[in-house]
Amino acid sequence: MKKMKRTIGVLGGMGPAATVEFFRRLVEATPASIDQNHLHILIDNDPTVPDRTSALLRGGPTPAPALAGMAERLERAGAEVLAMPCNTAHAFLDAIRAAVSALVIDMVAETADRIDATSVGLLATVGTIRSGIYDRAFRDRGIRLIVPKGDDQRTVTRSIEAIKAGRALPEVERALVPVVEALSRRGAEVAIAGCTEISLLDGGRMPIRWVDALDCLVEATVRAAISEG
Repeated sequence: MKKMKRTIGVLGGMGPAATVEFFRRLVEATPASIDQNHLHILIDNDPTVPDRTSALLRGGPTPAPALAGMAERLERAGAEVLAMPCNTAHAFLDAIRAAVSALVIDMVAETADRIDATSVGLLATVGTIRSGIYDRAFRDRGIRLIVPKGDDQRTVTRSIEAIKAGRALPEVERALVPVVEALSRRGAEVAIAGCTEISLLDGGRMPIRWVDALDCLVEATVRAAISEG
């Protein structure tokens, strides 16, 4: 049976390095032996999208109109499957889906579906945590979610900021190891890379099993873009 391919649209720029990494992993995950076997991918890398955490926590400008507009541009350009490599922006997923008829992948739900543990630790922005998107997804599946406390969450926030600023990744990894160890002591069996900057780190250096939300998004996007027809 012939495989049908759908054009992928990427809502990018949040941040740019994470968008580049998502594109790289998409290409790597596509079953292709020649150029023509690869997928058509459109990327809107717009770093002017208002800060998602600021909108959620401090009443800053909402990114919803910018995200919806990006989705509309991609759909007009021919995108049939939309993916957004930014965890915090998934708090505005409903606004994006309301703006387009294209399939919009839910990275949070895809990640939660991957988990086979009873307790997980989450490394994410404060905005992602406070939005409750991961808490709801895991609660619906009967999985306990554990988030860093106090200084540990501040370390996660500084690590995300350092990656965005281009700091050396091994330095950031070393700073996060004690945070993951603390989550493990509190019962976490798995650590979730729930920020696409955190996804740039080497999860193999962490003390417990690592599940990367970006990988979950990649797999779901490729699966949605290639189907039997």
